[in-house]
Amino acid sequence: MNKLLIVDDQSDIRRLLRLTLGKRFDLIEAADAASAWELIRHEKPRGVILDVMMPGEMDGYQLCERIRRDPQSKLMYVALVTARGQDEDKERGKAVGADDYFVKPYSPLQLLRTIESRLT
Repeated sequence: MNKLLIVDDQSDIRRLLRLTLGKRFDLIEAADAASAWELIRHEKPRGVILDVMMPGEMDGYQLCERIRRDPQSKLMYVALVTARGQDEDKERGKAVGADDYFVKPYSPLQLLRTIESRLT
């Protein structure tokens, strides 16, 4: 089963994604980008669902950049999920290497279908 990392500081969002994705993917979770980076390095998930706005030293855009710069993770699927839906936000997501960009509120089922199509 493909392993996915869910990165969001809001536990209710992580829970919703667990309910939606948990039957099709092996899920691991992090509440901030620094913890997520450690999980990426040690758990080597196939993909990351990454919130953009999180507390701490690194936001989702910065973590996505780090993923793309690292030879071990640069080919990993990355979906950014965020409340930031302006064109410049989406452009920044593309510039840092995100494969997909979902604006909250997004359809969890659409997210599932997109991830399944990307990883299968």
